Amino acid sequence: MANSTGTRETLAPVPPRESRLGWLDALRAVAALVVVYEHALNPLYPELRAVTGPWFDAGIYGVMVFFLVSGYVIPASLERRGSVAGFWAGRFFRLYPLWAVAVAAALLLAVSGVDPMHVWLTDRPASAVLGHLTMLQDLLNVPNVLNVLWTLSYEMAFYLLVTALYVAGVHRRSAEVAFGFGAAAVLLGGVLPSVLLSRGAGATLGTVLAVIALVGCGLAGVLSGRPGARRAGALVLGVVVLGLILVNGRIPAWQSLTILATMFAGTALYRVRDGQVAPWRAAALAGSVPVAAVAAALWHGDGVPWPWASAVLAAWATFAAGMLLARRRVPAWWAWLGMVSYSVYLLHPILLEIVDGLLADPAAVAWPYRAGLGVVVLGALLGCAALTYRLVEAPAQRAGKRIAARFVK
Repeated sequence: MANSTGTRETLAPVPPRESRLGWLDALRAVAALVVVYEHALNPLYPELRAVTGPWFDAGIYGVMVFFLVSGYVIPASLERRGSVAGFWAGRFFRLYPLWAVAVAAALLLAVSGVDPMHVWLTDRPASAVLGHLTMLQDLLNVPNVLNVLWTLSYEMAFYLLVTALYVAGVHRRSAEVAFGFGAAAVLLGGVLPSVLLSRGAGATLGTVLAVIALVGCGLAGVLSGRPGARRAGALVLGVVVLGLILVNGRIPAWQSLTILATMFAGTALYRVRDGQVAPWRAAALAGSVPVAAVAAALWHGDGVPWPWASAVLAAWATFAAGMLLARRRVPAWWAWLGMVSYSVYLLHPILLEIVDGLLADPAAVAWPYRAGLGVVVLGALLGCAALTYRLVEAPAQRAGKRIAARFVK
């Protein structure tokens, strides 16, 4: 881990550096395009939602594939670097530059009148701005400027928990953590409250400020060179994130807990494949997660059990297929789609909001016209994604790698 000088400490053996895995890019591409499809249904193809909606939630499928991929790669990134500071530098430059572009585009749509902001965002600007800057806004009762940003709150929560576990020296227990979150989703998911700490304008701002202070102190602690401060920082980060997940999420607790179980299950599968842990026990614990997800949905998911459960199972099946076919060569175009998937994911709501403004009643428009418009939108989206990857993502990632390298000696 990183000490005060940023050098690597031998907390645990670090697995060898892996080359870029094409099958993970392929999964990212699938996930991003399925999420685009889900969000295109209302403005373009409402008839399809009426047919598939009662049985399958394509949006949940897509984000669950993303969460499995994140679980598989993110902890490995931290452990290969062996530097907490380097890890966070890389994550900052990976997420925030394009996030800023997407948020700016959403604000431009709001100012132009195409997609007015949620009244909450204009009435409580301090909470809105500060909450979004943490990327934890969906766990702070702050409405998302873009609908897809809610998943970044769970990514950020995962990064904080991964950091805490790494500093505490228990990061290899991913399978046990996944099992624990899955069990909690089933046993506690129906009784835990939502937005308990953020009800009302004053309470929301207070919670946002408290979380900023606590996470800041926690990160300062884990980046410290003092063992006691590192342990205290890890404890603070763990308590804050668990508190938000358990009682302050926008979505029901059983869903929040299932998401984290899914991400840590992805980590457990990475450890199995990398030979770090006993395969059968870890695989069994991780494999309990989709079972727990379905059980939690059926028990606690009023109105959404079957679409949600089928989406989760399909996501797991897709990830399993990816692992089985990992040695197969991925076509260059497919790998490219995975490479630009973050741009596709963040930018597609912008284009679809414009379409939504053009088609007041899509069902009244001839199907061939809407199909053609969908092709145009997809082409424009891929063009924008290529541009933002080249001008924003790639330069930012290179900068992040240069800065992260300074912390690893």
